[in-house]
Amino acid sequence: MKTNGTRRHFIRTTAGGTLLAAGGLGFLGGLPRVSAAEAALDGRVVRFHPEMEPLVRLLEETPRERLLEEVGARIKAGTTYREVLGALLLAGIRNIQPRPVGFKFHAVLVVNSAHLASLNSPDEDRWLPVFWALDQFKESQARDVAEGDWTMAAVDEKALPEAGKAAEVFAEGMDEWDEGKVDAAAAALARGGAGTPEIFDLFARYGARDYRDIGHKAIYVANSWRTLQTMGWHHAEPVLRSLGYAMLMYRGEKPAGRDLLADRPGRKNRIRLKDLRKDWPVGHTLPETTAAMHGVLRSGDWDEAAGTTVELINRGSAPRALWDAMFQASAEMMMRNPGIVSLHACTTTNALHYAFMHAADDETRRFLMLQNASFLTFFRDDAGAVAGVEIDKFEPLAAEGPEALDGIFDLVGRNSMEAAAQTLGYLDAGGDPKAFVDHAQRLIYLKGRNSHDYKYSSAIIEDFRHVSPPYRNRFLAASVHWLKGSSLDDSPLVARSRAAL
Repeated sequence: MKTNGTRRHFIRTTAGGTLLAAGGLGFLGGLPRVSAAEAALDGRVVRFHPEMEPLVRLLEETPRERLLEEVGARIKAGTTYREVLGALLLAGIRNIQPRPVGFKFHAVLVVNSAHLASLNSPDEDRWLPVFWALDQFKESQARDVAEGDWTMAAVDEKALPEAGKAAEVFAEGMDEWDEGKVDAAAAALARGGAGTPEIFDLFARYGARDYRDIGHKAIYVANSWRTLQTMGWHHAEPVLRSLGYAMLMYRGEKPAGRDLLADRPGRKNRIRLKDLRKDWPVGHTLPETTAAMHGVLRSGDWDEAAGTTVELINRGSAPRALWDAMFQASAEMMMRNPGIVSLHACTTTNALHYAFMHAADDETRRFLMLQNASFLTFFRDDAGAVAGVEIDKFEPLAAEGPEALDGIFDLVGRNSMEAAAQTLGYLDAGGDPKAFVDHAQRLIYLKGRNSHDYKYSSAIIEDFRHVSPPYRNRFLAASVHWLKGSSLDDSPLVARSRAAL
C-alpha cells in the first residue's frame, strides 16, 4: 500500500513568487491555476476523482509557508468549503502513514473535528479551524517525508473480490490480519456499497475490536465516516482502504490466534452481548444505576465493567443511564490527570457513542457499548488516575453574570480546578451553556496549537448534548482541564488565516 513519490522536492523548495508581505494581498491575483495536465500522477499512486485531484495536488505541493494564502485565493475564486474539506482529508490519506494511528496521522483524524468546530462557529470564524487543519497537514506531511515518505499506492485491481462477497472477504482479512485481503475488499465495498449502513457497521465493529493505539482506530472510523457525509460517497474508496490498513495496526507478532490483553474484551464481549435482554434499548434511567456503573468504572477491571453493563441492563436500565456513567467517568479522568491518555478516554467515548447511535445492526450497537465500558478501565489504569476528585461531588463556586466567563477562562490553565468549580457555579445559577461553549470554542481558534485541542473540544461540545440533564453541568465544568485559557498567546496562524481570506 506504499510507494515513494517526489514530495521531498515540494517540501524542501518553495513554489516561487512573492511571499505574503505584512498585510498585503496583492500577489493573490497572480497565483497559477492547477490544470488537468499538471494533475497527472504516477500510475502506481492512488488517484482521486478529476474534480478533486487538482486541489489535492495543490495541498500536497504548496510549501507550508504559502499554503494558507494559496487556498485563500482559491476560495476567493469560488472553491467551496466542501471541496477544501474533502481535499484536506484525501491529501492526508494519500500522503501520511496511518500507522501508528495517531501522532502525525492526527492531521487526518482531526479533519472532522475541525469541521465540527466550523459548524459551531460564527460566520466570521468559520474558516479558521479548516485553515488550522491545512497547516497541520503540512506539518504532518513533512514528518512523514522525514520518516520514510509513505504514499498510498493504487489498489491491486486483480485482487478485488466480487461485490457480493466483499464484506465476507473483508471480515476474513480482518480476522486473519491480512493486509492484502482487507485492502482489496475495502475497495470493493466502496465501489459497490454506496454508503450503506452495513458497511459502517462492519468498520465500526472492527474499529472497536481491540485497544491498540488508545482508541484511535474507533476515532478514525467515526471521524472519517462523518467527513464522507460531507464530501460524498464517491470519494469513499481511498478512505475505506486507509481505514482498513489503519485498523490492522499491531506491534510484535500478528495477533491472530494469540491471547493478548488488547483483544480480550472484544473476544469476550462478542459472546457476552448475546446475554442482553431482547428489549435492551428501553428501560429506566435511575440515578442509582448511573452511580453503580460509575463506581465499577472507577475501580473494576475490563471484565467487570462489561459484565456490570449487562447486569444493569437486564435489571431494567436503559443504555442511556450507562452512557451517562461512561461520559462522567471519562470526564473525571481528565479532572484527575489531565493528560493525553485521559483525553483519549473522552474522544474514544465520543467516537464509540457516535457509532452506537448510528449503527444499524442490533449486535453492533451492543458490542460498541460493552467495548467502551471495558476500554474505560484500560484508560483509567494507563492514565494512572485511580484516586482524587470525584466529578459528582466537587463543590461549585459562585460565578454569575456575563462577566463570569471572562473570569473563568482567565483561570483556565492556571488554576483549572477553581475554573471548573466556577463553571459549575455559573451553570447551576442558570448561566447559558451555549455562551460558555462559544467562549471556549473561540479560544480554541485563537490559542489552540495542536490537534488534540480541536479533537477534545469538538468531542466535549457534542457530548454535552448527549449527556442527560442532571449530569451536564458537571460534565461541561470538567472540560476546562484541557480547554484554552485567555492568558495564552494567540496562535500566529490566526493572523495568517484572516489575511489569506
